Amino acid sequence: MTPQSIILKQASKQLQVEFAGEVFLLPYEYLRVFSPSAEVRGHGNQEMMIVGGKKHVQITNIEAVGQYAIKLTFDDGHDSGLYNWKTLYELGREYSANWQYYLQRLATAGLQRTNDPSVGIFNPKQPD
Repeated sequence: MTPQSIILKQASKQLQVEFAGEVFLLPYEYLRVFSPSAEVRGHGNQEMMIVGGKKHVQITNIEAVGQYAIKLTFDDGHDSGLYNWKTLYELGREYSANWQYYLQRLATAGLQRTNDPSVGIFNPKQPD
């Protein structure tokens, strides 16, 4: 499934993606913390990292990658995730459930959404 349009909405900090009549508004923070990069998703069967402190993150660049994906560059320097069409569609369809899961994991880890300098990436499988 290929998106019909992809629009950065800087004022509301959302990426609007339209697939065959379905329109998804994906907050920048959501896209950052659910990045398909190895930094967030891990390698293989690892549990997804919990990324805190990204409430005010901005997308500074969007780049097409062939005919199958986009690369987003965030103002925190993160730019290694390729969002293919399937990933964008799934992020749109599963937004509510994913977001609630993320908020629960943040709370459990004692992390916040704000840009507190003490907040970073938490890997639940690594010892303190």
